[in-house]
Amino acid sequence: MARITDVARRAGVSPSTVSYALSGKRPISAETRRRVEEAARELGYRPQQGPPGYGTSKVLAVAAPLRGGVHLPALMRLTQSVVTAARAHGHDVLLLTHEEGLARCGTTAPADAVLVTDVGLHDPRLPLLRSLRRPVVLIGLPADAHGLTCVDLDYRAAGEVCVEHLARLGHRAVALAGPPPEACLRGTASVRRLVEGFTAAADRHRLASSVHPAERSEAPTLADRVLRARPAPTAVIVQNDALLVPLLTAFRQRGVRVPEDLSVLAVGTDVPGTVSAVVVPTARLGSLGVELLLRARTGTGGAETTLLPPRLTERGSTAPGSTGRA
Repeated sequence: MARITDVARRAGVSPSTVSYALSGKRPISAETRRRVEEAARELGYRPQQGPPGYGTSKVLAVAAPLRGGVHLPALMRLTQSVVTAARAHGHDVLLLTHEEGLARCGTTAPADAVLVTDVGLHDPRLPLLRSLRRPVVLIGLPADAHGLTCVDLDYRAAGEVCVEHLARLGHRAVALAGPPPEACLRGTASVRRLVEGFTAAADRHRLASSVHPAERSEAPTLADRVLRARPAPTAVIVQNDALLVPLLTAFRQRGVRVPEDLSVLAVGTDVPGTVSAVVVPTARLGSLGVELLLRARTGTGGAETTLLPPRLTERGSTAPGSTGRA
């Protein structure tokens, strides 16, 4: 059985260089990596099993910073789907919850591929991601996706689908409620793109439209603001899982019936079964992200963008606009 020293001798390098070349733990020149991989292949060398990052590691890192505007249950659901898909291919998952964790992927972090979440439209991490000597997949679509592999729900289309559904029902004034303020300020791509789609479709159908960023705790205030607006919205689209149920409760406490007085749609991950919604396909996004990473590792995939089309499921929380509030 070939040993690491045999590979080192054949490639003309040190054993530590063989380890670095096969694990990706440190930058190695393309020529040296080629010699090491060729020597390992010729000798039939298989690294011994060891801790993550040893030899040809099978570890996928998930960069999922825990910061304001991130809905933790949705993030955990996405992470679970990534873990399930990765384990099906014999890979472990390293969860990076701090910003500096991603930087370590370029030096010491024991991972040979990186999946990035909570992507900004103008994400400051893009230069680092483009410099990593590892496959990278973004779950999210930045404004400049050149050289990057991205997968996401088509949020712009989701905003358009919701507005078009309401326009067909005869609504003339619509509101988008709940993108978390911090996510708006940070320029989260999913928020920005949904707002773009919502606004474009409302303008196309000549509907009065308004956008109301809000946290869960602001549900009562938001309900009052929507109800006092002029022209009064007869339909509300909610993009904030944590806000949806408290907002529905606030409307009910004010004597507003859904859908008789106010139609409600949602775009999110955790949506009650009574609310019509575009549900974010978290499991599909996680498994597809892993699939694209594995294809990149084997050299069978290049930079590409995959946007999943939104599907609006009607569950009885919308009604014709003509029956809305006076």
